[in-house]
Amino acid sequence: MANELMNRFAMDPFFDTLARRFFSPTDADNDYMVNGDLKTDITENDKDYIMKVDVPGINKKNIHLAYQHGDLALSIDQERDSEKKDEQGRVVASERSHGVMSRTYELPGVDRDNISAQVTDGVLTITLPKAAESHEDNGQIQID
Repeated sequence: MANELMNRFAMDPFFDTLARRFFSPTDADNDYMVNGDLKTDITENDKDYIMKVDVPGINKKNIHLAYQHGDLALSIDQERDSEKKDEQGRVVASERSHGVMSRTYELPGVDRDNISAQVTDGVLTITLPKAAESHEDNGQIQID
């Protein structure tokens, strides 16, 4: 009975994630790519939409933004290596992972030519000025 219960928990993603976070909390903090969790806040005022997206540990070269047809597309491409060693310094586990995450936000009426973005302390901040019209081209946005 106990083995049956343990097998059921081992196959449940909730308990699998809980166990990983309990036994390896430092890895779990950087595990948002695996869980598909891009925490995003969007505020609006008379002039702008301002987005803040948590991107801890992500190099800005791996973040891609594009604005076309009233939609802001955010894509993150992340690779990660980790190595665990025993007391004698021997490698006991080595892992490599690669993940791509993307989200699209509907934000119509934005002045595409004046969108700005920067990454500071693990937070991507995107300012999207409002406008009556915007010019559509390839939609790519430079991150400062």
